[in-house]
Amino acid sequence: MERLLIVDDEKHTRDGLAQAFEDKFDVFTASSPEEAFRLLDTERFAVVITDLRMGQASGMSVIDKTLQLPNHPICILMTAYGTIEVAVEAMKHGAYDFISKPIQLDQLESMVDRAMIERYHPEKPAVSSDGTSNMLGSSPAFNRLMQQIQLVAPTKTTVLITGETGTGKELVAHQLHQLSVRAAEKFVPIHCAALPVNLLESGLFGYERGAFTGALQRRIGLFETAQNGTLFLDEIGEIDLPTQIKLLRFLETKTIERVGGTQPIHLDVRLVCATNRNLKTEVEQGRFRQDLYYRLNVVEIHVPSLRERREDIIPLVQHYLKVFARENHLKAPVLSPEVAGVLEGYLWPGNVRELRNFAENAVIMHAGNTLGLSDINAKFLAPEVSIGCSQDEASMLRQMLQKTNGNKSEIARLLNIPRRTLYRKLQKYKLL
Repeated sequence: MERLLIVDDEKHTRDGLAQAFEDKFDVFTASSPEEAFRLLDTERFAVVITDLRMGQASGMSVIDKTLQLPNHPICILMTAYGTIEVAVEAMKHGAYDFISKPIQLDQLESMVDRAMIERYHPEKPAVSSDGTSNMLGSSPAFNRLMQQIQLVAPTKTTVLITGETGTGKELVAHQLHQLSVRAAEKFVPIHCAALPVNLLESGLFGYERGAFTGALQRRIGLFETAQNGTLFLDEIGEIDLPTQIKLLRFLETKTIERVGGTQPIHLDVRLVCATNRNLKTEVEQGRFRQDLYYRLNVVEIHVPSLRERREDIIPLVQHYLKVFARENHLKAPVLSPEVAGVLEGYLWPGNVRELRNFAENAVIMHAGNTLGLSDINAKFLAPEVSIGCSQDEASMLRQMLQKTNGNKSEIARLLNIPRRTLYRKLQKYKLL
């Protein structure tokens, strides 16, 4: 088990953080920089979390000490609101990140998780082909998704991936391929909505010479291109009924025919499909074949929206800030605690794709600075698209306590926030 060092002169802070991390790390504590120095000389730590102000001593000296060590640990600085500038300076000198007091445990745990991923898995690609995030997260919803992927990937079964636009369905499909026995073969993605109806059939199944005007020679389609590998059909709900019939035939017989051809071609291709539509509704309205729907929906994997995985929002923002800063040879801006709270409460209708755009804009427009509320688009502050940033939040919580008879689990479910976050809000407004 990796070791984590907590440095703080307040005993209740040390003990509380030690309890929070004891399931993931072998936790050591120090009440002063001097005590931390002795531990750093004798033990090897993966993470160091240090307070900035400890009486007359400074946590900066702890950071300086870690940077002198081989394979120096990840350093996270805890600081009061009035010392943000010092914390930013500490990051320039080598600290991984900072967090303001009073500590939000969810935010700190996500920060540590993100740091460990970036440290020990730097080879992971940052961005998928559709511009969504790498598979990063630690929320319960994200962990359930990963468990489903790991369970289904080694099988041969057809998979239907559902979820809102921008959640990263193609990345899930690619992960299914990478974790399967077909990983060494081709992963062939096609966005059905991007192809005109008259080209979709020939694009998928290929065509024979003379099949139609302009077909001067035989052409192999994407199904044959994906032989022994995985074919990913994104936005499967967009395909026309004639093409649906040919797709159903493949699922039933594992054969295709090129347009204009008469000979069946046997293929070994795993089919993974995705949609942001409700295919049951499409079936009811006659736009999608019921028999094809049941053939496709052998296993359904739902990709959660960002609203369903709020604990991952800040780690993903931080990840993309670093990605775009590196791409543009700029310094990543730092999120102020106020902005972090607003982003965590925003509903993100465009999901990870919208988050990615936010991070890119922040890097270009505010490189190296601390992002404050005045630096972000007003839409993030609108009550109808955000929770946790309204002036009426305390009143709203009082009403929900009354309506649910004080059932805090129900309130957390209705707000789609972790119980721990709800308890902190209730403590903030003295509602406990």
